[in-house]
Amino acid sequence: MTASDSQPLIGVVALQGAAAEHVAAFRRAGARSVEIRVSADLDGVDAVALPGGESTTMSHLLGTSGLFEPLAERLAGGMPAFGTCAGMILLASEVLDGRPDQRCFGAIDISVRRNAFGRQVASFEAPLDTEGFDEPFEAVFIRAPWVERTGSSVEVLATVSPRSTLQDASATCAHDPDGLEQHHPVPVLCRSGSILVSSFHPELTADDRIHQIFLDMVGASVAR
Repeated sequence: MTASDSQPLIGVVALQGAAAEHVAAFRRAGARSVEIRVSADLDGVDAVALPGGESTTMSHLLGTSGLFEPLAERLAGGMPAFGTCAGMILLASEVLDGRPDQRCFGAIDISVRRNAFGRQVASFEAPLDTEGFDEPFEAVFIRAPWVERTGSSVEVLATVSPRSTLQDASATCAHDPDGLEQHHPVPVLCRSGSILVSSFHPELTADDRIHQIFLDMVGASVAR
């Protein structure tokens, strides 16, 4: 699909992580998309995506690049945002095991736990039954967080069972050595207002349906 100038412009924060893959996914879905590295790059964008990476490093880079404060101001003003993996952590209202100096935007009322599914070797793929989809979404989880609390305004679109994905819970789940703390399905795709977050990396697949969810949210926000 080819984007036209009438389509919203999605800025992808390109300080770390799979920014180029997000840009490509948005363009395949028919939107315009650009990479954002400094505050001036925010001019003219209708929405923003924060990709995966390492959340504490991304928080630091947002500060040193001068992006954190202007982005926080735009988010507080209602700009739509899509956060994947580390991006979800940055948009959350609470990080249960974050570093004391880690900063978040508090754009969505969720509590997240970093690296909840385990270390890099515990990365996995799982088919997700997703609200509004006729077929499961094959999700890629890499050192992924999960959501442990959702506020009343948050809609859960997909969950996954940690017990079915942690092959060696005693080795991979540092906060729960017996792998028993989280045995029920945990949220991995959530939406609230103009904010969408995922524990996984939809940009690393050829399936752009999650990005389309966000574009529909952006379209509704721009129309208001």
